Amino acid sequence: MTYSADTPMNIGTRGSPLALAQAYETRNRLMAVLDLPEAAFKIHAIKTTGDRVQDRALSEIGGKGLFTKEIEEAMLDGTIDIAVHSMKDMPVDLPDGLIIDCILEREDVRDGFLSPSVTGIADLPHGAIVGSSSLRRRAQLQHRRPDLKVVEFRGNVQTRLRKLSEGVAQATFLAMAGLKRLNMPADTATPISTDDMLPAIAQGAIGIERRAEDEAAAQALALINHSDTQIRLFAERALLRGLDGSCQTPIAGLATLHGDQITLLGEVLRPDGSESLTDQLTGPRSDAAAIGAEMATRLRPRMGRDFF
Repeated sequence: MTYSADTPMNIGTRGSPLALAQAYETRNRLMAVLDLPEAAFKIHAIKTTGDRVQDRALSEIGGKGLFTKEIEEAMLDGTIDIAVHSMKDMPVDLPDGLIIDCILEREDVRDGFLSPSVTGIADLPHGAIVGSSSLRRRAQLQHRRPDLKVVEFRGNVQTRLRKLSEGVAQATFLAMAGLKRLNMPADTATPISTDDMLPAIAQGAIGIERRAEDEAAAQALALINHSDTQIRLFAERALLRGLDGSCQTPIAGLATLHGDQITLLGEVLRPDGSESLTDQLTGPRSDAAAIGAEMATRLRPRMGRDFF
């Protein structure tokens, strides 16, 4: 199949400004490698359950799949051909017939700290209110500063910035990758070193999902796949799979490449931040997924039965 204005590639995405920016980035990369005009692609903004329900934590309403269900249904019924996702939002198990074998080059993996009054976590006053919808960030913060009060902070980047300006909380966190993709001013957030706050699994990476039997999409997406990022995610998502990771489980992980070697750092925390367990493994990049699975095997006995 050849994509054209008459038979465009239909690209599905959530409707937030960040999700649309990621869809446009994907479209622009495909336009370049396929030498096709913009008219050969059509972007469909699809509202998901996770976008509609803003007053409760994701862990209370079903977890990560709430950001993908309606989009994946549109792909399975043929409304869209591919879907653009933030990989940190993706469950490790996909619906039958769908695969992700294209990952774009990773952006900044770090979390960003945002506050109108202080420049870092250590500067927050005793008992300060911090907003976050991420169980990982909440647990990491409470492990480091158990005196702080953490409140639910759902919404897209613009919504969270508005809540912060309205004084709902004294500080919050956003992924640096999202801020950069939205071309936000450099001083919007203070980057947090990964030594101080290990990021979410796959943070900063965009994944493209497609129907397994769609050869035209497969050939097009292969041209924009970034293999180094893909290999890093093999390790990180294998760790997540091995720990049964979901939005109910505070898990962090980051893989880095050094020549033909890959190093994986992993962290699991009790939801209240009272305990943090970490591990590190290095091995051949060809064994990325096996390294993630091995780390999960090493961490599980240390966690015990009721860790999460």
